[in-house]
This record gives sequence, structure tokens and C-alpha cells, in this order.
Amino acid sequence: MGKRKKPIQFSEKRLYYSIQEVADHFAVNVSLLRFWEKEFDNINPKKTAGGTRQYRQEDIQQVEIVYHLVKEKGMTLEGARQTLRSKKDEETKRVEAVARLTEIKKELQQLEEEFDRLHEQRKYSKTITEE
Repeated sequence: MGKRKKPIQFSEKRLYYSIQEVADHFAVNVSLLRFWEKEFDNINPKKTAGGTRQYRQEDIQQVEIVYHLVKEKGMTLEGARQTLRSKKDEETKRVEAVARLTEIKKELQQLEEEFDRLHEQRKYSKTITEE
């Protein structure tokens, strides 16, 4: 399974992402995303008048679900389609939970760094007052 090359840092200011950015995020070829778009109804990026695909965060979440089923779980395309039909809510919840847990992990790491910094400051200030 491919390791993600460039995880997308979602920004509230940015509405659309290119197909190349999405492909890089999942470490897959652009052609695979176009293929999945034909095979799965839930992947439906907006297209400009010139045919350029523009992926929103919601579209990327749908690609995440298909990626998980096909690449990580090793399902066939038909198996993934059946799973999406029968367990769509479960897979969507799983993707959302993983994203939220990743955010929580980052927040906890920031807190840990802050506690370490405060501990060092306190230790240093104690040494100065004792002298």
C-alpha cells in the first residue's frame, strides 16, 4: 500500500483542490482517481467548463472511503461498491473518526510540548530563587 506523499492541509480559506493534489495525498496516480470517479457514484468532483476537476473536502472524504476499502482492506471494486451501499454510514463515520483522532493527537502533542516548556521554566526559576 502506498504511503501518502503529501497529506493535504485543509484550509477554511480554500474550497477546491486539484486532482494532482488529491492523487499526491493518497500516493496514487491521477488516472486511478478518474477511474474511481467512473466506478463509484459517491466520488463526484466539480468540473470547470474546460473539464478540470475540482475536489472539495467532501469529495476527498469520499475518495478516502474508497481508498480505505480498496487499497487498505484489499476489497475488489464490486465488494467496495456493495459495502458502500450497505454500510455507507459506518465507513463515513470511520473516516470522520480517524480524522478527528488525528486532530486530537496533534492537540495533545501541542499540550505536551507546552507542559514541557512550562516545567523547564519553573525548574529554572526555582534554581534562581534558591541561589
